[in-house]
Amino acid sequence: MKNYYAVIMAGGIGSRFWPVSRTKMPKQFIDMLGTGKTLIQATYDRFQKIVPPENIFVATNESYADLVREQLPELSARQLILEPIMRNTAPCIAYASHKILQLNPNATMVIAPADHLILETDVFVSDITKGLKCAESNDWLITLGIKPSRPDTGYGYIQYGKSATTPGFKKVKTFTEKPNLELAKTFLQSGDFLWNAGIFIWSANSIISAFQKYQTEMNEVFKEGTDLYNSDHETKFISGAFVRCVNISIDFAIMEKADNVYVLPADFGWSDLGTWASIYELAEKDYLGNVSSSAENVIVYDSSNCMIHTPKDKLVIVKGLHNFIVVQSDDTLMICPKDQEQGVKQIVADVKEKSGNKFV
Repeated sequence: MKNYYAVIMAGGIGSRFWPVSRTKMPKQFIDMLGTGKTLIQATYDRFQKIVPPENIFVATNESYADLVREQLPELSARQLILEPIMRNTAPCIAYASHKILQLNPNATMVIAPADHLILETDVFVSDITKGLKCAESNDWLITLGIKPSRPDTGYGYIQYGKSATTPGFKKVKTFTEKPNLELAKTFLQSGDFLWNAGIFIWSANSIISAFQKYQTEMNEVFKEGTDLYNSDHETKFISGAFVRCVNISIDFAIMEKADNVYVLPADFGWSDLGTWASIYELAEKDYLGNVSSSAENVIVYDSSNCMIHTPKDKLVIVKGLHNFIVVQSDDTLMICPKDQEQGVKQIVADVKEKSGNKFV
């Protein structure tokens, strides 16, 4: 286990959970599910069952460093991978991989977002461990694919082909970004498509080789810091390195190009908690299908299948609404049809254009 590492990516803003998730307090630092733990704390707890605590790293924007320290006080300074500017997942993963390789040339790592829900922790631990063991002995880039339960248009999809030599793993044929409903239905019926969970497993050497091949310029940038990682000079180097990187996801940068990509089909009660509807699906509902975060102060008349998330000290009356999201946080109220919530990101962009950063 000493060669196993975990990198928790916690740099996103979570704008689809606006107005609760804001730039200053994104969803990964909020107890979105009312469990008593924030999403990042729950993710950290899961990885402690897989890798040594000292091998768990958190990658986030430097503006969230204090939030991470506050919520995960057990982390040392060297376990924080702080990004000076947002540049999507590829530069983040390149940085983390070079930093960890400098610590341990035999490192094998799992990369996962901080804001996922995993209902069956034991199965998750088993699958990730299986992936780490496989990546340790194969030059593979492994991703986890979730068996789809519905034709969801909010997820990316992975199509797999023949079985790999290691039981349980499949060779990846194609990646597809969020499809329209008809295409999603076709994917579900075909039986060889999985939801892209955004969880990756590989050796540090394998992913850096892939960066060298497919993102040479980016890799050369981070390679320059080899002698500076895990030292007092790392922060200064990284502040200059990130501005030289393109803004690109790991999927576009590496996974869709590489020919050694494999998927492990998984089923451990996963949700990426990407939208209010995902919270609605998981929550306990009343007899009319309504969900309320503070039921004692919410009165509902002639309404059904609504997601109502409001402060506990507010009295909220909902009448005649069906299939709506009603969310209030601080100075903002949003009322939106559930089937149009994919447009929340655009709403946030419009609010920012009209009012600056005051409400975002």
